[in-house]
Amino acid sequence: MPLKNIHFLEIFGIKVSKLTTDSFLKCINDSITGNKNLSVAYANADTLNKIYKNESLKKIYDSFDLIHADGIGIYLASKFLYGKNGLEERLTGSDFYIKLINESIKKNWSYFFFGHDYNTLSSVKDAYPRLNISALQEGYTFENEKVVEIINKKNPDIIIIGLSCPVQEMWIHENKNRINFKVILAVGDGIGIFANKKKRGPLLMRKIGLEWLTRYALEPVSSFRKYIIGNPLFIYRVVKEKIHLHDKKAR
Repeated sequence: MPLKNIHFLEIFGIKVSKLTTDSFLKCINDSITGNKNLSVAYANADTLNKIYKNESLKKIYDSFDLIHADGIGIYLASKFLYGKNGLEERLTGSDFYIKLINESIKKNWSYFFFGHDYNTLSSVKDAYPRLNISALQEGYTFENEKVVEIINKKNPDIIIIGLSCPVQEMWIHENKNRINFKVILAVGDGIGIFANKKKRGPLLMRKIGLEWLTRYALEPVSSFRKYIIGNPLFIYRVVKEKIHLHDKKAR
């Protein structure tokens, strides 16, 4: 699917791509089969809070080809801000990555995983033995030039990078013109999905958009700021954005 056919909407000045699961997979497939470069970041309540009022980070996000919505928060925000013109489908990285893995196995797309620790990365092979993995690189300690050298030598179809936001987005922005790839995807802790190590909430909680409560319950200290402070802050900022859009329209 040509990127020019993908529409977007703005939240906090960030152009969030209006992707469905099918159109997202199509963009990835077209980039690989067409030997093109596709850089993808994600936007959820937490990342948009980090971007808010950070002009340098906004510029980095503007350099990505696609920014996919991730989670119930941004989906509801899009509907609140734009009504029927909001996002068509509620996407989550945790669900999408499973579909991407299955598609990759069918088409034998090669992967380079970069981020987390080797224990987690080695679990990707155990979880999906048929997935074509060209190399693994942990993300806590690494030499940048060596990472670039390995990527260029392996020439993977897809690079999965999980260095946390905004480190991973900055790395992609600074290095994507130096490396061989067809698709590079920032996933944060989504590498845990590939490794089958990310604990998910019960299906009912996923369906009603409260899976974040499970994550908070599992890691209350480290995720307090992200969820207990971050979620109300995101809601406040979305309401503020709605008022701004209303005033702009009324002029």
